Amino acid sequence: MYDIIRKKRNGEELTDKEIAFFVNGYTHDEIPDAQAAALCMAICLNGMTSKETVTLTNQMACSGDRVDLSKFGQLSVDKHSTGGVGDKTSLIVAPIVASLGGKVAKMSGRGLGYTGGTIDKLESIPGFRTSLSTDAFIAQVEKVGIAIIGQTGNLAPADKKLYALRDVTATADSIPLITSSIMSKKLAAGAHSIVLDVKVGSGAFMKTPEEARILAESMVSIGKSCGRKMAALLTNMDAPLGRTVGNALEIQEAVDLLKNRRKGDLWEVCVALASEMTMLFREITEEQARVLVLDALHSGKAYAKIREWIAAQGGDLSFIDRPALLPQASVIFPVLSPKNGYIFRMDAEQIGSVASVLGAGRVKKEDRIDHAAGIVLSKKTGDFVQQGDVLCHLHTNDSSKLEEAEKRFLDALVFGKAEPPPLPMVYSTVR
Repeated sequence: MYDIIRKKRNGEELTDKEIAFFVNGYTHDEIPDAQAAALCMAICLNGMTSKETVTLTNQMACSGDRVDLSKFGQLSVDKHSTGGVGDKTSLIVAPIVASLGGKVAKMSGRGLGYTGGTIDKLESIPGFRTSLSTDAFIAQVEKVGIAIIGQTGNLAPADKKLYALRDVTATADSIPLITSSIMSKKLAAGAHSIVLDVKVGSGAFMKTPEEARILAESMVSIGKSCGRKMAALLTNMDAPLGRTVGNALEIQEAVDLLKNRRKGDLWEVCVALASEMTMLFREITEEQARVLVLDALHSGKAYAKIREWIAAQGGDLSFIDRPALLPQASVIFPVLSPKNGYIFRMDAEQIGSVASVLGAGRVKKEDRIDHAAGIVLSKKTGDFVQQGDVLCHLHTNDSSKLEEAEKRFLDALVFGKAEPPPLPMVYSTVR
């Protein structure tokens, strides 16, 4: 291991055998954290070739269990988001794609930070099972077209260890390490086609489209090298996506969009993602895919599919048909505008932290999430407001958090006299 660290420190290319030695040894606790951290830092400073990154990704994907979706052939399709504030796209995109014949077998994580992950959101629905046996998981995908469960404990365990190490050693922002982290989990999850939603802006890891494109191109290239059909969309995360931030609130918004076809930024991103996924698994043009996606929404097929999916995993459908039955906060507090003007900018990351203060997120893995907590936005970037207008409503079961949450929310807004220039919701696509 000493020789491997020194070799990468000197900017040399590691062999397949050396990378396999590292991944296997670290996964099985034969290589200490200090040496693994040293190699990560050397990679962070000197980078990796495409060949090295492919090998690292494959070795991490093979470090634990792998899901076999081969029986679905090219119909298996997955989506991965690099994470954002108010990102409930999986709840909307998966039913759309499944209603069009796609097989969405998805393992999702729990949230750490702003709000819960997809699994935390789904647990807002009474009865919903987030754990299924492998056989039940595959059987549901075959019958319904969709199943979303929590990640198994042994899916890409090498990534689990390395991710925790990178988080505390200032090596989180290395493109080869980010690429191998994301793609190893996606490869282990087994989908034939993968669409990546690479978030860009104040609420995302990548702050500029240029940074995001480098990451997107790396992940698409690695996925193709590993035999997958790939695409990546660069989407706007300069403001929270949609109108809600918080677990049960986001379930309500997702169901409302599928049921009532309400358009807006969330609609635009979901249609783009679903179209890209449909284009890949059906091998049709982007225009043909978009027509099918819009028909699935307008005809009610996508809404029917979310009901079928939730019921299949034990969820009480009365909470889908009437989302107001979902967990409700005991305190709903309006935040009023302190001045007249346009909302020129919203710091999405700061707004995410407000939701966490209210109880919607966790700081540590052991923290309990309040499914009812969160934010409902009344105004967003570009809207004109007058002093006293309601900017948002804070939802919480702990009124002692309101003062801090209100201050943080107002600090996250920049007001201006002129309307800000509109930004696209989808910057570009990498194929």
